[in-house]
Amino acid sequence: MTVDANTEEGFVAQKEIVYNALLPYADRLDSEADGLLAEIKANLSQAVLVRELWPGAAFWCRKLFSYLKLYGRRFSKDDHVLFIKLLYELVTLSNLEPYMMQSYARLLIQLLKKKELLSRDELQLPWRPLYDLYERVVYSKTEHLGLIWFPNSVDHILKALVKSCRLYFPASSTREMLDEWRPLLCVFDVAMQKAISNMELFLPTITPVEEHSQGFQLWFDELMTLWMSVQNQPSWEGHLVNLFARLANDNIGYVDWTPYIPTIFTRILRSLNLPVGVSHMVTPRYLTNTYDTGHLVLWITALLGGPGNPAQKELTCLFNSIASFYHPSNHGRWQSRLMRLLQRLPACVVRRVHRERHATPCWITLVPECQRLTDEDLGQFTRSLSGAALLAMYSKTGSTDAAYALQNLALLTPELIIPPVLEKTYAAMETLTEPHTLTATLSCMIGMARSLVSTNNSYPEGRAHVVPLLMGSLPGVDPNDFSKCMITFQFITTFTTLVPLVDCSSAPSTHSDLTEIALCARCRCFALIDSSTLEQTRDETETDTQTQLESLVELGLSSTVSTILTQCSMEIYKVALEKMFNFATANIFETCVSGRMVADMCRAAAKVQRVWSLKHCVFDRTDLTFLQSEEELDKELLWNLQLLSEVTRVDGQQLLRYRAELEKVLKLCLHVHCKRAYTLTCSLLEHTLRSLSLIYPTEYRSTSRGFDTDLPIRDWGRDGDVSALGVCWHVPSAEEERFVFQLLQSLLKPELQRIQEHLSGEQPMSREELLQSLAIVQHSLLGAGNTYTFARAALLQSPHVSPPLFFLQCIISDLMFFRGSHKKEFDSRWKSFTLVKKSMENRLLGKKRHIRALLIDRVLLQHEMRKLVVEGCEYKVVHQDLLCDLLLLSTSTYSQVRSRAQSVLMTALGTYSFSYRDIIPRILQLLVPEHTATSEQQFKGALYCLLGVPSGPCLASVRDWDGIGEVWPALVRCGLSPSMNLEKQSIGRLLDDIVERIHRQHDTTGIFFVSEECVEIANQIAQSRKPAPSFDFPTVEELKEGLQRQRIRNVVNSRYDKDRIVDYRKHNPWKFEHMCADLLCLLLRDDHPLPPDAVLYFTQGLVHDSISIRKVAISSVAGILKQLKRPRLKITVKPSDISECDPFPAAVCVGDREANRWLQYDSSKLPPLLCMIRLYIYLYNPPIPVALRPNIIHNIKLFGLLLFYSSGEKIIYEYFTDAEFIDQLIEFLSLEERKGKDSFNPRRFCLFKGLFRNYGDAFLPLLCSQRCVCEITAGLIRGSKLWSFSKVDRLWQLLCPLIRTALSNITVETYTDWGTCIATVCEGRDPRKLHWLLELLMESPLSGEGGSFRDASLLYVLQGGLAQQQWRVSELLHRLLAYLEPKLTQVYKDVRERIGSVLTYVFMIDVALPHTAPTSSPHVAPFVERVLDRLKPLTSEAEIHNHVQEESTPGSGDERTQAVKLLKTVLKWLMASAGRTFTTPVQQQLQLLPLLFKIAPVEIDESYDEMKQDARTCLSLMSQGLLYPEHIPSVLAMLINRSWHARFSVLTYLQIMVFYNLFMLLSLPAEVLRIRALVMQLLLDEQLEVRDMAGTTLSGLLQCQFFPLDCSLHTELQTLSQTRVPKARGETNSGSFFVADLVRRHAGVLGLSACILSSPYDVPDWMPQILMELSVHLNDPQPIERTVKKTLSEFRRTHHDNWQEHRQCFTDDQLLVLTDLLVSPCYYA
Repeated sequence: MTVDANTEEGFVAQKEIVYNALLPYADRLDSEADGLLAEIKANLSQAVLVRELWPGAAFWCRKLFSYLKLYGRRFSKDDHVLFIKLLYELVTLSNLEPYMMQSYARLLIQLLKKKELLSRDELQLPWRPLYDLYERVVYSKTEHLGLIWFPNSVDHILKALVKSCRLYFPASSTREMLDEWRPLLCVFDVAMQKAISNMELFLPTITPVEEHSQGFQLWFDELMTLWMSVQNQPSWEGHLVNLFARLANDNIGYVDWTPYIPTIFTRILRSLNLPVGVSHMVTPRYLTNTYDTGHLVLWITALLGGPGNPAQKELTCLFNSIASFYHPSNHGRWQSRLMRLLQRLPACVVRRVHRERHATPCWITLVPECQRLTDEDLGQFTRSLSGAALLAMYSKTGSTDAAYALQNLALLTPELIIPPVLEKTYAAMETLTEPHTLTATLSCMIGMARSLVSTNNSYPEGRAHVVPLLMGSLPGVDPNDFSKCMITFQFITTFTTLVPLVDCSSAPSTHSDLTEIALCARCRCFALIDSSTLEQTRDETETDTQTQLESLVELGLSSTVSTILTQCSMEIYKVALEKMFNFATANIFETCVSGRMVADMCRAAAKVQRVWSLKHCVFDRTDLTFLQSEEELDKELLWNLQLLSEVTRVDGQQLLRYRAELEKVLKLCLHVHCKRAYTLTCSLLEHTLRSLSLIYPTEYRSTSRGFDTDLPIRDWGRDGDVSALGVCWHVPSAEEERFVFQLLQSLLKPELQRIQEHLSGEQPMSREELLQSLAIVQHSLLGAGNTYTFARAALLQSPHVSPPLFFLQCIISDLMFFRGSHKKEFDSRWKSFTLVKKSMENRLLGKKRHIRALLIDRVLLQHEMRKLVVEGCEYKVVHQDLLCDLLLLSTSTYSQVRSRAQSVLMTALGTYSFSYRDIIPRILQLLVPEHTATSEQQFKGALYCLLGVPSGPCLASVRDWDGIGEVWPALVRCGLSPSMNLEKQSIGRLLDDIVERIHRQHDTTGIFFVSEECVEIANQIAQSRKPAPSFDFPTVEELKEGLQRQRIRNVVNSRYDKDRIVDYRKHNPWKFEHMCADLLCLLLRDDHPLPPDAVLYFTQGLVHDSISIRKVAISSVAGILKQLKRPRLKITVKPSDISECDPFPAAVCVGDREANRWLQYDSSKLPPLLCMIRLYIYLYNPPIPVALRPNIIHNIKLFGLLLFYSSGEKIIYEYFTDAEFIDQLIEFLSLEERKGKDSFNPRRFCLFKGLFRNYGDAFLPLLCSQRCVCEITAGLIRGSKLWSFSKVDRLWQLLCPLIRTALSNITVETYTDWGTCIATVCEGRDPRKLHWLLELLMESPLSGEGGSFRDASLLYVLQGGLAQQQWRVSELLHRLLAYLEPKLTQVYKDVRERIGSVLTYVFMIDVALPHTAPTSSPHVAPFVERVLDRLKPLTSEAEIHNHVQEESTPGSGDERTQAVKLLKTVLKWLMASAGRTFTTPVQQQLQLLPLLFKIAPVEIDESYDEMKQDARTCLSLMSQGLLYPEHIPSVLAMLINRSWHARFSVLTYLQIMVFYNLFMLLSLPAEVLRIRALVMQLLLDEQLEVRDMAGTTLSGLLQCQFFPLDCSLHTELQTLSQTRVPKARGETNSGSFFVADLVRRHAGVLGLSACILSSPYDVPDWMPQILMELSVHLNDPQPIERTVKKTLSEFRRTHHDNWQEHRQCFTDDQLLVLTDLLVSPCYYA
């Protein structure tokens, strides 16, 4: 597989897997790959040509997927394009089976994965078919009715497919997409979510520069302005942010983001939802949306760089603001978001730097030179994140995220990030009381190891720390602390993998530039080995089994020792080996725990240097003269056997030297009676055979040239070169193969003969002897099973013996799946490899610049994957026999045997394609009633085989018409089996589990149609070359026959299973009748109607005695009615013709306007003839005609004529016109399913909607029901959408009195049902067609006749209807507001809360969008003005006190009492609107701030508790609102107040408001100075509480760097703190002057304290001096003394953890003063 060979043949592969060229058999892979590719092309194209999508095309697509795994994209560019086009056509087939569509999509994603291989000029894909597929699946109109079933992951697969394909959409696609989705842009409708999510998913952003005008420039300004205008994070805003992030990342340097940077970072900070301020912060109830962290870091990364690097300043400020949240003492639900941000941001910057500096150029537009990140930019970036990363190292959630961040920062700027981590590591190594710090720091150092030892980075002194770090880590090998022990093993292993352990003591004589600290002393290496062995062994401790912790320690120890010895020079290795040999042979260990550890170390030594290690083989210590009949052997012999079994896991060539000794030991020890002895000998046999017969690398050193050079230090951290890796392979030689055959002949063959004689009865064996023989067979299989094929075990066929069935299961499993390794072992090693690669890879350089040992491991994994994929999936005759044996075991008498065998059976069925077709008939044979010999255990075992295991296939839900046609009828019929016993609860639960599993995993099975485009592309593939498919092209007759066969198969499949299941339901027990209904409902389809028998069955099921069958029937009949829905006549018109407006206005004008006035509700203009239109043209007029559905039925009578009904329609009509059936149905529907917990049932609603939609008013007598009147009413109104006006009018004449009566009798149990009913009725409907209902709901909802509950309930129902209509009912909103305003002074709390919620929806439309005309809906500003006028009795008071008791009746009391009642309602409105509206707080609501400031902190009695709490909540919610720059001056003007309570509240408001609008305020320097002046003014307030809060606020503002602690501020605070306060009585100062001076002095001290508290976890340069200044005030008068003591106490608390580091920032004199201040004097001093 070389490039030269490919070039000679004229064939250039797209991208091969480079590891294949390193395999020892690479020379034969080219022809193998060519043959497989030709076979795939031939069979795939032929399957498509003859229309065989299943199983033909599906099977060969799976083969193509395997080809990609084995050989990569080893095909020509033309083949690559053809494969993509064929799969694109297949995946977008209109009626393709969902599961098959998902499979094709996965393969297509893999083919499109390497986008640099195909440019947009070489491949273009139309976007419309993919969008139609996405629309059918994600927004399916029939999925909720059960007419189509999709896999659970289909949404994610489709989105991934779109992301892969959008790169190749044509240039005109952006314009077409905008034309498609712009009419949906209505911010008040759920259609907005759909439109924006579609734009995020489909819009292409990677385009050539010359196509930008046809790309993102068409929508960027428009969507960005929309995003800037809408606040409060609506559900679709996240999709918009994701789109902007992708645009920024794909077009760095081509989009000017500078004007938007303050807004971007402000919203990022807000999206973190961090708790701020000292008061209780309330999170908005509906504000739950946060931005996706992955896209946030993408956006931030793309903004960095460029002239001035403005985004870096904001990023630095961002992390300075949130740094304290990373401290371990701070923890909350926001922690995970912050940790993800910290983890992903450096990784994203690394990817960008790789893209700009190291990536191979391709057709994708490069980042402009002026916009690329410079080293200075990277330094600033690292400094901005380092503080947070160092704090996050000790997070309570673990150090993984911080370690990943530090690893990537070390790749960028090692000289900045490694030194502080080293300091923390050395400090952690010295401490004994905080082991968690050592664990955290070592974890971080592991990720930074490669950057530390690398020879070509900007931190060369890092290599001097390697030896001290290794020596300092040795005490971490502590058997008493598992986590510390394991992380120490990983640390030592990582560093020794990167650093050769070579004695360089002679190097300075020839190379004087080698520093002394870099020399690896021999004694230190020995100490390292001693610590890694002696500390972990448990001498003379007998235990039967290993615990999980002991097994993990064993694994860590063996890998550590193996790595150390691998990286040793020969001199050090010899000494270490001698020491290890003496240690292993001078002691006798038990063979379960400590013995295994020592043996593992010896195995590691043997693997590294085979010649030297095998010289110390223990043959001479193995006394073989013992008696084989002994049951227990001495410990020394067992220990020697264990040691021998491990040291033979070496290169097979070395074992040949000891073949005679090995064979002698095996022959003598395999047949001893001691179980432990022969078990160890079987392991010896297995390891010997594996060493001789397998292909594997023989060394893993960090460099292929060895350690014999003069300067091994130059190899530290060296990358492995894939092109010259120099892998040394062990490939079995002919002599080794002969030795393997000799061992099998002498050891295995006699055992097989003994077993045969035992089966025939010639020479019976005891159970123990049989177990021993089977153990020899199994270990022989595991040792040489990769080379030889064994005969099938025949033990199962003997009726005279009771074989050890567990052994047989293991042997069968090994025969079927073992190919040198098991799949589970391979998956585990692949996962381990991935984790190691992640911790040690250099993502900055990329290009597989991994260390050599990791590359060798990857090559070995490639070899093992080939064995599993190529040989492990081939289904042979022997596998059929083994499946039968497994089935026999799966239906055994013993439950444990059945369970294990079933697990192996499911694994086999998942491994071999279509093998289930062989086993299903055998399983079903045990279930049929005619099979009377089936035992109960066999019956249960067969059911478990159908159920399968959770992670494997389920035979009961196979995606195959033949399988379904066999399994489902058999399940229904098995109720008649004599072995069936429902009294057994286990069988009943098992049947329930099977049905539940079928429901969970069932997907609609395909009825296939292949398009002509697929056939055309298949033709091109069949005619392609290099390699050319070799097959006979189908003739015209064969093609016609394939098409005809497809049609016949579709017809048969559409009816076969349904008919059989309906036939089998008769005479079955009740449980199986339920099963029949459940299975039959899964066969409903939207492309084929249900047969009349099935329609009859479900219709009769509506009145079945069983509630479960009735529920299934309701859902199924609703789906059937959807199937039977007839097409409606549509008339195409232009909206401009109706509105009589210009269809193409010169300027874009959105919102309420003349163009959409005709869609709005106008009670004075209600035409009797209405059209149905569902368009969201609030923002844009659709440029194309739209389809309207008129009420008038022209020539085809859809309702009332039996002549036009199909068979299924007639059945439903006949039953629903039967009065007895109707009465019975209503009686059943009126029953409560769950007492007091029943609610509006959407399934019943769909049923009645379908009835009235399909049959008109033929079934109106259904209205006699009372219990289910909500569902019937909603279904009737929605189903009458296309009735004639006369029928609709008569309907409302009947409905209005009924609805009015129901609402007058509304109860606690029914008010939510009626709210859901009205909302469902009004959703997406023309309000003019519902004017009867809307006018009914507007009739005096607050009459007070039924009490407060009825009033609140009627408002709730009205709100549900109006909220669905949004901007179309502005007239009703005005009327409702005029009705509610006089009634805002409500007495009852529930009514006030409901009015507040209703007002939120009344003013919801009052949003200032781009290019928006003033809305015709109610506006907030006039309403607030009227409210403020009515609140004057409260606003005029300086302090609000509770001296008037509120009256209990509405309309009574003076103006102040009425104002209090009004204020309570207004507060409910403010709370309800927070998080729901799109602009909160709106400018007009901010006018209420002065009043809220006065109310919130006032201590009042119980009658005002509600208002106080509501005011505090409102302040908290409003402080979190996003402020526009033009609003900020007016808000700051409202912060001045006379009341000290109000000034206190102003500060609590200011804390949150500044943080949540941080970058917006920072962009306005004048407002920053204004806020600073306000805080300093309040710091001098005469009220102590206000001063304290001002100090706290100042501390917070300094901490988030809202303004800096510059010299002017420090001088001002210092001057205030030095204000002279008279102490002696004789000084002539009056009391007022004394108080004023004390206030000024206290203000200065508070300011200095705020400076100290603003840096809780570090010590800036200015802090020591300020601490000294504060110490002077320790003996000042109160409250200064209290402030100083509190500050010093807080300083001691926050700086205690890192005091050893922080004390370095102080001089000796300052430390002496601090000690006097912080340490309490001794009582006895």
